[in-house]
This record gives sequence, structure tokens and C-alpha cells, in this order.
Amino acid sequence: MEEKLLEEIPSLDLADFRSGDPERKARFVQQLGEAYQNIGFVALKNHGLTDEQTQALYRDVKTFFALADDAKQRYENPALAGQRGYISKGKEHAKGRNTGDLKEFFHVGQEVDDQTDPIRHEYPDNIWPEEISSFRQSTLTTYKTLEAAGKDVLRAIALYLKLAENYFDDKVRNGNSILRPIHYFPIENPEAVPADAVRAAEHGDINLITLLMGASADGLQVKRRDDQWIPITALPDQIVVNVGDMLQRLTNGVLKSTIHRVVNPAREKMNSSRFSVPFFMHPRSEMSLAALESCVTAENPKKEADITAGEFLNERLIELGLKKK
Repeated sequence: MEEKLLEEIPSLDLADFRSGDPERKARFVQQLGEAYQNIGFVALKNHGLTDEQTQALYRDVKTFFALADDAKQRYENPALAGQRGYISKGKEHAKGRNTGDLKEFFHVGQEVDDQTDPIRHEYPDNIWPEEISSFRQSTLTTYKTLEAAGKDVLRAIALYLKLAENYFDDKVRNGNSILRPIHYFPIENPEAVPADAVRAAEHGDINLITLLMGASADGLQVKRRDDQWIPITALPDQIVVNVGDMLQRLTNGVLKSTIHRVVNPAREKMNSSRFSVPFFMHPRSEMSLAALESCVTAENPKKEADITAGEFLNERLIELGLKKK
């Protein structure tokens, strides 16, 4: 693969993978794999979300975050380590930092319909705001749509890695995925926040892949191999899909979990809101993240010790300040 430095993230069409046309499908697999080896990000259209679904979600999300802080905090349960419900302003910080990010968010997790699957006992119940009757429907519809798109992206990744197409299917069935509506709240007085506080400090995502709605607003940047930051731009009909740390670990660094951040706007725009909605696609907790044999070579020796997805998630939640040791 040609190792070139990209000025923007590649744009792909999930309809190519879903088309039933072997040539279109193979081209999608190759382009996705090359992008994930190079910069770890793509912009993806035809992901399954309709304009109506997107509008309904954002309406409900904006309504929730417009509530008074004490009303929102009724839906915050610190005992859940941020896994469900509301997480208030400044609670999360990037790995290696102590200053909290300038954001608040809400977590919607997996709803396990299969009563025979023991994984359902691992997950806390979702928390629903009483003030917004449609919030449950709009978030769960988005969750299931992005989960379906994520499964197809993982199938393409499996093919690129010369694995069976369905390699990830059982590993992400009823997986510990999270939909996270985020509000980067207005800062009326920039002088009043810590000098090093940013909307989202540089970080890699924990999970297998992230599917992000709302990347079209200014601020999201990705760090290239030459340490240059480039802006992530996506058209309104696209989502951004990136490799997370779990997938990088599984592939022994062949696929890149690229560091990214959300920078503060110009001071005169700090008093405006920004919204985005990432879907963090996680596997089941028992999935092994041990490096795939095909990704360990003399030129690329094994980098990390064996660990399960559940163990890795637990480590990272502690590092992010959401869970106590």
C-alpha cells in the first residue's frame, strides 16, 4: 500500500458493500482497508439513517440538554461509571489528563431482547428522561441503525484482513455498544475555564469502531503520522467511521486508531453550542483482543499482552476518570 499523507479523510459509500455486486463490494473492502491502515478514518454515506430519523434524534437531544442542570442530574448515577444516563459537565477527561473536557453527554446502551443470552445480566438498564417522551424511540432507532451499519463495516474489515466475512458477527451480537449524544456547551466567559480546557482533548477511542453523526460542525481534527492535525469534514449525509483502540490491538497495529480531538472555536464563538452523536461499537466483554496471528510477523512483532474486551474497557474507564479503582 502506498504510504501517502492524506489532506482529508477518504469518502466511501456503504451501498457499494451492500449492493450484491462482487466488484463494487471488493472495491469498498480495499478502499476501507487502505484508509484504515493509513489514517484510520473514513466518511461514509448510505449508512441507513434517514433525514427524518436524524432530525427526530437531534430535536430530542437538544431538548434534553436545554433542561436545567439539576433536572439533567436526576438522570446521573455515579455508581454506573458513566455507562448509562447523563454524565455532567467536566466529568470525563482524556487519558493522561486531569482537566475535564468542556462537554456533557448522555449514554444509551444495549437492549438485549434475547432472554437466553446471559450477557443481558452484565448491562445496567437504560435511563430515560421523563420530560421527553420520544427520547427512547429516537435514540434506540439511531442505535439499531448505526449498529447495523457498523456490522457491515466490520464484515468489510474482516474480508480485508483475509478472515471469514462473519468473523465479528458473534463477537458484536448484543455487544456492549454505546450511543453518546454530546453537548459541547456554550462558554459565556472563556476566562472562567482552565487555560488548558478544550471541548475534547486528544484521544483514541476505546472500542472496535466509532460511527459519528455530527462531524460536519467545525472543530474535529485528526492527527496524521507526521503529527500534523487536519480537519475532519463530512457532508451532511455522511457519518465518520474510525478505528478504535480495541481493533488496533486486535490487528497488532495494522489498522490505526488515530488520535483525534475537538478544538475550541474562536473566542467570539465560545458561547455557542455544538452537538455530535458518536456510536461506540463494542464487542461482548468476553471477546479476546489477542493479536490476530496473521497480523504478527517478523517485521511487525506482537506489541501488546493478551486481554479481553471487558478487561480493556475497565482499564480505560478508570483512566478516563469515570470509574474508581
